[in-house]
Amino acid sequence: MSMTVGVARLTFLIHDNRSLKGKRKVVKSLVEKCRHRFNVSVAEVDDQDLHQRTTIGVAIVSSDARLLNSLLDQIINYLDSLQLAELAAQEIELIPL
Repeated sequence: MSMTVGVARLTFLIHDNRSLKGKRKVVKSLVEKCRHRFNVSVAEVDDQDLHQRTTIGVAIVSSDARLLNSLLDQIINYLDSLQLAELAAQEIELIPL
């Protein structure tokens, strides 16, 4: 049986934000909503010191690569639809193990 790890790297712009405290509120909301709705591993992975940008990583493990790809697409669409920040860039990688 094979295993595939699906990883998404999402960069969001947080317009009109002037503080790390304001950014933390947005990042926490994105991360918690994603965890709650999809039960996946998610965390801020880059741009921690910038006020108006964050990069969030999402990771999922499955035996079905097509399901992983579909689920990552759903997660990206969901986080973008929340309109808490502007989705500026996205990358998806499927890693067969």
